[in-house]
Formats: sequence, structure tokens, C-alpha cells
Amino acid sequence: MNRRQLLIGAAATALAPQLAAAQSPRPLKIGVMNDMSSVYADFQGVGSVIAAKLAVGDHSAKLGVPVEIISADHQNKPDVGADIARRWFDNESVDVIMDLPNSAVALAVLTIATEKNKAVIGSGAGSSVMTGPKCSRNFVHWTYDTYEVGHSIGRAMTEQGGKSWFFITADYAFGKDLESNCADAVGAAGGKVLGSARHPLNTADFSSFLLQAQASGADVIGLANAGGDLSNTIKQAHEFGLTAKQRLAGLILNVTNIPSLGLEAVQNAAICTPFYWDFNDGTRDFAARFQADHPSKMKPNDMHAGMYAATLHLMKAMAETKSAADGVKLIDAMKAIPTDDPLFGKGSIRVDGRKLHPVYLMTAKTLAESKGDWDYFKLVATIKPEDAWRPLDKGGCPFVKA
Repeated sequence: MNRRQLLIGAAATALAPQLAAAQSPRPLKIGVMNDMSSVYADFQGVGSVIAAKLAVGDHSAKLGVPVEIISADHQNKPDVGADIARRWFDNESVDVIMDLPNSAVALAVLTIATEKNKAVIGSGAGSSVMTGPKCSRNFVHWTYDTYEVGHSIGRAMTEQGGKSWFFITADYAFGKDLESNCADAVGAAGGKVLGSARHPLNTADFSSFLLQAQASGADVIGLANAGGDLSNTIKQAHEFGLTAKQRLAGLILNVTNIPSLGLEAVQNAAICTPFYWDFNDGTRDFAARFQADHPSKMKPNDMHAGMYAATLHLMKAMAETKSAADGVKLIDAMKAIPTDDPLFGKGSIRVDGRKLHPVYLMTAKTLAESKGDWDYFKLVATIKPEDAWRPLDKGGCPFVKA
């Protein structure tokens, strides 16, 4: 080998790693942001990260979309959430922020993402204003919202004889929106709202709010709160004996609330959910793998399932766009592809960002009906997507009007 050949060979060897790196796509970087340490920690928390990682493990290689997942605790503070979002987008190359329980935080993060043209997917966020007056082309609302839950439960329980209501409500965007949507449905079904009491997030003592509800004489006490606040309200209502004469409507009650409450405290309570772990083989398989990975060995709720399904669909869109640099383009690709996953089945994403799928009216089992741990709910009725979600023309999304 002469000197010239030797130099060319050495140069090629030196360039090989750089060429390989250039040919390897940069991983899609997802930031899971939620409450990791407080009132919503069991409701979403580490479970949302586990669900997203399961989706990546199941589908990333098949779709040819490498993914990196990081997470952060927003502490239920909009300013903290906004600061994390700016740092992630500006300094840590995060492409998409997901989950976002606490609608006030979700709205703050969505403002930053819209400024920077990044994608946001809400699984834990609930307020329906995010596909209404506060809608963004950069956003998909995946699992549930306050319109769907409030209208479904409000209508069903009023038609079942719960003609008068009193609300105990979390005093921020999510709770107010949930109460408003449920109250609208109660009125439309011929019922009447007698009053409401609003509490700060992460309240320990609900006695004064429950005494107001008891004094109202309402048939139904609507609980427009979630996570630990919802669990504490139900626990204390049971201790006060309210459930002997008044029926509770835990609007965001789900499977992750029950272990700390005990099934006796929620017997016959109505819920509305798009996912339950024991529906079919697909949901049971996901639930078993989720439970095995979860530090508290809990079953997944609907928002955990939403993280799995949304992460899968995000990867499908990324396989088509090949880049997450343009958030609107990535979200548009998600809207263009019909949704299909083992947890929610077939569905679609509407132009305003609302993910559409069936919703299920369920009631909590009695102690005699339950076959053991995590066997908590039974199906009452299936609500079709067109009946569950707010009509597109009623949302008031500015870019849809345009």
C-alpha cells in the first residue's frame, strides 16, 4: 500500500462514525410532565411514564422511530410547568410534551408550545376549553375532557332520578369547567343545581364542604375534583354517613382511587370512562405488564391507557413526517391517520384536536359482586362517540371557525 492509499484509508476510517451518526435519525424526544409527588401522583405520576415506555417497547422498532423519554414534576404550578417547557424546548431538544394533568398547567405549557411550534398531547389534562376557546393547532386532547364526563354523568344520573345536585369543586380551571359542563347536562335533563362549594387543590379536611352539601338536601353530590382530593372527599363523605341519603357522583373517579378508599365507600357510585383494564384481552395484557412495572403494583387507569395509545399514534405520525421540528405538521399527521390501538380500539382525531372514541357508563360493584383486588366496576352502557363528545360547532375553537 502506498502513502496516498494509506492516507485515504485513514480518512475514511475517521469519517465512518460521523457518517453513521449522520445516517441515524435523531430520536423523537418526549417529555412526560405531570404531578409526581402530590395530589395526582397516583392518578398519573410515574404510571404515565411506564405506559409511554411500554408503547415504545412494543412499537418503536417496528415503526422505525427511535424514541427517548424524559419526565418532570410540574408540582401543579403553572409557572413551574411553563419554565420546564421552555427549558425542554430551548435547551434539551424535547420535541413533544405529553400528559399534563392540572389544566391550568396544561394551558401554560400549551402557550409556550404554540409560541415555539412544538407539539403537545394531553392525556391527564381535562378542561374542554383546550379544544374550545383555548384550542391550538399544536395540541391533541386524547383521553377524556370535562364536557364528555360532565355531560355523560350529569345526564345519566338525572334521568335515573337524581333531580337535585350540589357540587364540591376544585377551585381552578379544571374543576370549574367540569362543574359547569355537568350542571348544563343536569339542567338539560330536567334537574336543578342547588349550590356548590369550592376548595383549594390538595385539601385535607372536606368537612365544611360536605356539611354544606348535606344541608342542601340534594339528591346527588357531584364531586368535580380528582386524584387525592376526590379520594379524601369520598372517604370523609362515607365517614359522615352522607351516602346513606345522598348519592355521590365522582365525576373523575376511577380504578386508582379505590385501593385507598375500600370498595364499600364507593359501592354503586357511577363513573364514565373510555377505558377499563378488564374489558378484553388487549386491555388485560396491557394492565398486567403495567402492574408488573409499577412500583406500587397498581392497575392502569384511563389516563395511563391514554399515554400508551397516544404515544403509539405519535410514533405512527413520526414515521410519516420523519421530523418533529414542525409541531403543527406533526399534529396534522396525527389527525390524518385513523387511530387504532389495543386499548381504545378504532377512532379518529378531529380538526380541533379532540380524540374521539366510545365512552362507557359504569358503576362500582358491591362487595358481594367483586371477585377480588382491582375488580371494582361493571359496565352499564356504551356511549357512542357522537353522543359523548361536544359537537365541533359548539366548541368555539377560533381556528376551526376561521
